[in-house]
Amino acid sequence: MIPAENCAEKAPITSAKKRLAGQLLLGLSLMLIAFNLRPVFPSLSVLLPEVIRQTNLSSSGAGYLTTLPVLCLGLFAPFAPRLARRIGPERTLLIALVFLTAGTALRGVGDIYSLFAGTAMAGGAIAIGNVLLPSVVKRDFPKHAALMTGLYTMALCGGAASAAAFTLPVSDLFNGSLSVGLAFWAVPAALVALIWAPLALRSAPGPGRAAHRPGGLWRDPLAWNVTFFMGLQSALAYCLMGWLAPILRDRGLDGLTTGLIVSVSIMVQVVTCLLVPPLAVRCKDQRIFNVVLAVIAATALLGLLFAPLSTVWAWAILQGIGQGGLFAIAMTVIVLRSPDPMVAAQLSGMAQGIGYLLAASGPLLIGLLHGITGGYSASGWVFAALGLGVAASGWQAGRAAYVRPHRRS
Repeated sequence: MIPAENCAEKAPITSAKKRLAGQLLLGLSLMLIAFNLRPVFPSLSVLLPEVIRQTNLSSSGAGYLTTLPVLCLGLFAPFAPRLARRIGPERTLLIALVFLTAGTALRGVGDIYSLFAGTAMAGGAIAIGNVLLPSVVKRDFPKHAALMTGLYTMALCGGAASAAAFTLPVSDLFNGSLSVGLAFWAVPAALVALIWAPLALRSAPGPGRAAHRPGGLWRDPLAWNVTFFMGLQSALAYCLMGWLAPILRDRGLDGLTTGLIVSVSIMVQVVTCLLVPPLAVRCKDQRIFNVVLAVIAATALLGLLFAPLSTVWAWAILQGIGQGGLFAIAMTVIVLRSPDPMVAAQLSGMAQGIGYLLAASGPLLIGLLHGITGGYSASGWVFAALGLGVAASGWQAGRAAYVRPHRRS
């Protein structure tokens, strides 16, 4: 017979193991969700010349198409905290995965209207996931927020890199089918939705309207600095994901090589996404980190645009270092500048809602300038201006302070 005191000792150990297993499962699930929040962008980019040729899209029309999902990120982001309060963040993420799967699949129907509609639907779903991931990390991993931020931003970059590398080969495998290349990424999204569904349906629903909500952040200067930092660095990122492949192909590289270059650049981001947050949180503030990374990312984009093609791999790697670090630290800053999970969700919604509306200007300007000039040289001015803006807003957003919600009357 087992003594009662031994049973009492084993019970906490068993409970602790279950909690640890639950945390590991949750962390892995969040990384899988994050992996599926980026393939929509580079999968279109690497096939954009073929899309233009087969659909007779103009350069400005292509600019609108590459801008559309980024615009949806901004338009739909403010709804994420409200949905999470009503039905819970887990169930909200499940709904987002379902719409992401449907939107990605719709892009493969074959006509231009389905391409635009599916891209918009996927962009709205991604907006929800973008906003809620920092909040869930702040809530469920308060002691390991920097590590988890690094891991899920690493997964985001991994998804983008995979799409950049494999979309064209998948399309070629099916006789160059654009439909298969664009719709293929609905498959991993559907699988993750199936994995996430049991956890989401077991979770408690949201607290409803009566739950406490913090005041608004519209009057807080630090919240605006975080927003501009997120938006401007995202503009650089979506210029890369939306137009780097067409730019390099215009310079004379073939489609497969171009896809590999973009993929390598994004894979380097995976490493910096993992390394930057733990290093940044150990510093007194993140101002120097933000400025240095902004300079690296913008300078490397200019190198990819103007430097000799023999150096393109080096510039791609350097750009990955800067851009990956910027994205990781922008997400980290949202967590670090927030005093609690509720404010983190609100700041995330503001930074990504307004920020992505601002970010949409980047790829749109590239497309419009290409339509006006017939080339990509004028894009250098866009890259330089964005780099300066990221550095300036990053310096302010990196200050060691909390945002202060304005009290509701």
